[in-house]
Amino acid sequence: MTKKDIPFDEAMQQLENIVRQLEQGDVPLENAIELYQKGMEFSKLCSEKLQSAEKQLVSFIGDNTEEAGSVNE
Repeated sequence: MTKKDIPFDEAMQQLENIVRQLEQGDVPLENAIELYQKGMEFSKLCSEKLQSAEKQLVSFIGDNTEEAGSVNE
């Protein structure tokens, strides 16, 4: 499974776990850098999935608005 195949909620959970670990402040520098990089990847993935969902909703709303307009004509 690639990261792109990970469901949004699982990616958010991974991101939250990474943030929690980094906030504890007891992670060695090398591990903190690696965690930060992974966190940025999960953050980007979540952002892309949200943007995709938004586009789908806008398209769905637009389609329904057009259908409602054609019915009302």
